Amino acid sequence: MRLWLHSGGTFSEAGPEVQRFLGPQKDVLFVPYALDDLDGYVDKVREIMGGWGFQVTSAHERDDPRQAVAEADAIFVGGGNTFRLLTRLTDLGLMDAIRERVANGAAYLGSSAGSNLACPTIKTTNDMPIVYPPSFDALGLVPFQINPHYQDVDPASTHRGETREQRLREYHEMNTQPVLGLREGSLVCREGTSLELRGSVGARLFRQSQPPVEHVPGDRLDFLLAPSV
Repeated sequence: MRLWLHSGGTFSEAGPEVQRFLGPQKDVLFVPYALDDLDGYVDKVREIMGGWGFQVTSAHERDDPRQAVAEADAIFVGGGNTFRLLTRLTDLGLMDAIRERVANGAAYLGSSAGSNLACPTIKTTNDMPIVYPPSFDALGLVPFQINPHYQDVDPASTHRGETREQRLREYHEMNTQPVLGLREGSLVCREGTSLELRGSVGARLFRQSQPPVEHVPGDRLDFLLAPSV
């Protein structure tokens, strides 16, 4: 299984990492359903990825999106609202289609909501529940959770609400899966049984009843692929 899961926010700067991951594969199927303006979204992604040498087709432009997924060699699920993304993909019958195609060899790229979608559930998204999906269950391409756009505590901040770390600790009061907090500019890349942290900044790993652990780009995180972590 080949996965490229990005924090989001700095995707426009991720060209070298995308090129490194996809190699000679230049045709990419884009899945835009996390945003409302599908045409505008794919236009923006085409402009960015076209500059990197890729040809982008959007699933919403095809008469049969499921057939488009079945034929794709690289699938990119973009960011936006994770609840909307999961709801629309479920309604279109694309969840099983994507899961099956990735299991059979297609490369999967996710950014923000698209990275959330690769996890067992979407419970560690930062998004507001603007729609109600039939389930929080996601693709389960990895056995751990991701929290995109992870933010460290700012001692100078006047914010009085929960910090991101407090919210993830609250998650672990009710759930057991590890959570990888991806800071802006970080990503994880899976190649079979190998998982590596890449990008320009580090990530913070949260595990139930354990202190958080810092990881830096280049660290191997293969242990997170074990189902019993």
